[in-house]
Amino acid sequence: MPQAVAGPEIERLIQLLAKLPGLGPRSARRAALHLVKKRDDLLTPLAAAIATARDAVVECSVCGNIDTVDPCSICTDPRRDPATIIVVEDVSDLWALERADASKGRYHVLGGALSPLDGIGPDDLGIDVLVDRVAGGGVEEVILAVNATVEGQTTAHFIMDRLGDLPAKVTRLAHGVPVGGELDYLDEGTLAAALKRRAPFEG
Repeated sequence: MPQAVAGPEIERLIQLLAKLPGLGPRSARRAALHLVKKRDDLLTPLAAAIATARDAVVECSVCGNIDTVDPCSICTDPRRDPATIIVVEDVSDLWALERADASKGRYHVLGGALSPLDGIGPDDLGIDVLVDRVAGGGVEEVILAVNATVEGQTTAHFIMDRLGDLPAKVTRLAHGVPVGGELDYLDEGTLAAALKRRAPFEG
């Protein structure tokens, strides 16, 4: 077992940073060293921001988004279309769609995708809450913006079955060639989906 090269406090910081997505042990060590070196400029305000977020951030009881108010600012925004619900797996997906600024609907965060191998079933996700929202009336379209993975598509089919008896239209994101994409660099699944979902050419 390698010997620790820093005090236990710094080692603890490295261990915690290494748990963040995209940071392995080596990257965590570099980040920790940078934070410690820039204590006044980075470490102190970062610690304060984390403490504030811990106390202030809550999960929206309506859609599952995270915010500092409940219901969240998206659910209470009068400019949003309550007739459209965009279903995503995680809050990070919601943020990605917001950056794209492609829709003014409201959201529903599932909290993951169905994955029997990982022990994630329908009761572990916000599917029942989604069904209740749609059954409550006023929803005309549910857009399934789940990931194009086996788990994501399984989740989408399950939700479509659960919403089948309700009047809302259920749609899904198109899969195919991305804007600016070159065919030679795309995987076979993306190309097959693009061909299957081909549309009339609009000049």
